[in-house]
Amino acid sequence: MAAQSEWRVSGDAAEIYERFFVPALVGQWAVPMVSAIHLSRGDHVLDVGCGTGVLARAAADQVAMASQLTGLDLNEGMLAVARRMRPQVNWRLGDASALPFIDGSYDAVMSQFALMYFSDRTAALREMFRVLRPGGRLAVAVWGPFERATGYIVLTEIARRTCGQAAADVLTAPFVLGNKDRLAELFRSAGIDRVAVELRNGTMTFPSVATFVETEVKGSPMETLFDEAGYRALVAEAESELQSFGTDSGQVVMPLDAFIVTAQKS
Repeated sequence: MAAQSEWRVSGDAAEIYERFFVPALVGQWAVPMVSAIHLSRGDHVLDVGCGTGVLARAAADQVAMASQLTGLDLNEGMLAVARRMRPQVNWRLGDASALPFIDGSYDAVMSQFALMYFSDRTAALREMFRVLRPGGRLAVAVWGPFERATGYIVLTEIARRTCGQAAADVLTAPFVLGNKDRLAELFRSAGIDRVAVELRNGTMTFPSVATFVETEVKGSPMETLFDEAGYRALVAEAESELQSFGTDSGQVVMPLDAFIVTAQKS
């Protein structure tokens, strides 16, 4: 899988992420995550691996002031988009495995679909728990089992044939934590013993197969792996292989489940 230090995206890729990934994949999980962490108006909240800030924006709607929210990410391109979308939030550049905050700084710490990319996941979880106040809540979302994400299974096989293993690895990397038992063990290795791990059903929706492929390629490090001919071949084969996921409205709807892990600091 791609380590956090390697999963850097350009400013253009960050814009694609906000325009396509957020409405198609990650945006639908922001409200369930905020609900899972039981935010109140007085809470000070940290979003680790915030990307363009979709989760922090949802959380900001539940607290008294957006300034009570801090979003941290390693990608300056993602943070530039986040600052434009919600300038009142405190957006910080930083590494999840060495959070630049003192112990007990936050009432709630969240992380949505970022833990998979951290170079040291155990350290990152340990840091998230460290900056929680006693009684503080933690909520982390990761993608569910790869074998349930049938659209990605198809696209990964096509990418492997048309470009090679490196492209397939980018597509499978988000699912590296998609096992409930191993996920719970990861939290225990960080000293977080009492966790609830819930698998929730979800979908991803794109206007077309071509948009799905464009989002995956140009919104991730995979954009450097394809030349124009290879990209066109990927799109053409994907449109053929994924047509069964089409709807009467012309959209493409595919299954994409997620684990939400919650814990409370004693």
